[in-house]
Amino acid sequence: MDVVVLLGRNVRLQREARGLSQEALAFEAGMKRSYLSELERGLRNPSVHALGRLASALGIEPATLLRES
Repeated sequence: MDVVVLLGRNVRLQREARGLSQEALAFEAGMKRSYLSELERGLRNPSVHALGRLASALGIEPATLLRES
């Protein structure tokens, strides 16, 4: 699986498991909701910085977002 698609799927799964909306997670991660939406759909190639901010906002290790389940 493409790593960008895998990341997007994992972000969505982690976000939904915590009951967060895209807007709430984007706010916590300091990014725009539209950018988060594009990440979740595998349309954006995130920076390492964005990956770290998302993981921090979700309370998980960044590597968790890159693991196949």
